[in-house]
Amino acid sequence: MAEGQRAHRLTAARTAKGGTRMKRRTLLGTGPALLAAPALAQSWRPDRPIEIVVGFTPGGATDVDARLYARFLEPRIGGTVVVSNRPGAGGEVALAAVARGRADGTIIGTTNMPGLLTIPIERPAQFRLADFHGIGNLIGDPSAISVAASSPYRTIEDLFESARRAPETITFGSPGIGTDDHLLMVLIQVATGLRFNHVSFQGDPPIRTAILGNQIVATGLNLGYVLTNNDGMRLLALAASQRSRFAPDLPTLKEKGVDVNMASERGLVMPAGTPAHVVSRFREATEDIAKDPEFIKAIEARSLLVQHEPGEAWFARLRQDEQRYRQLWATTPWAQR
Repeated sequence: MAEGQRAHRLTAARTAKGGTRMKRRTLLGTGPALLAAPALAQSWRPDRPIEIVVGFTPGGATDVDARLYARFLEPRIGGTVVVSNRPGAGGEVALAAVARGRADGTIIGTTNMPGLLTIPIERPAQFRLADFHGIGNLIGDPSAISVAASSPYRTIEDLFESARRAPETITFGSPGIGTDDHLLMVLIQVATGLRFNHVSFQGDPPIRTAILGNQIVATGLNLGYVLTNNDGMRLLALAASQRSRFAPDLPTLKEKGVDVNMASERGLVMPAGTPAHVVSRFREATEDIAKDPEFIKAIEARSLLVQHEPGEAWFARLRQDEQRYRQLWATTPWAQR
């Protein structure tokens, strides 16, 4: 009986020991698989130049941001990076090109909030949020209402009073329907009951030219662009919850009794079919760029702030924002249905 018990214990011990060896071999066998994604991300190199597609004209804020990002991306990604401009339809032309582009890491697109979300809401667009992987948000630039320096409107109250006396006579320029500048105008109309006359352009420089040429009265161009190209323009109010350290004397709309915030969040996306390890490589490079003191210095020199948000977290928030814009569209459509 004792021998049988001893034999049973020995057999059990061998089984347990063998099981331990089996588990160890299994863990060792899966180790490389678990490490494969980061290793692939580090080893990936583009086999052709990387194209950054910008949906607005050269010289605008998004274009300048993209060219700066390209310069910092090249040494981190190990390849040539070029910027191409495909303006049109408030950024839809460029985003559609990225959505249909090569899903191999050689095409990425710049995004401007809220256009990435609002364009597919307002019309049958050639892209949707699900067509992309988010690399990450990179820059925040609040909208600001401005007029020509020669304009008779010296304060935001002056402009609003004129719009109140003569509805739809104050022309308001934006880079397109559903862009941040346009939706700023829409939200002001909702909050105040005023009515402006919207005029669409294909980017910031044409709007500035129209303002300086007295072809339009006002615009909602982003603060960074106006401060960088301020010759001949007058800022009236900032669409943010607090004043900017780059323009501390500029009042917010909220201070003037109009609780409206709007900003251009500028990020980067890739086609949805891009392999995970390639997406990871761009996300890591972008996070590193956002921490680079030289990049931060260059961004802040243009009165902008680096506001990096990692790709997955950024897209999770965008899906929530998308629902809020759908609710706004249901009550206050900003384009013809």
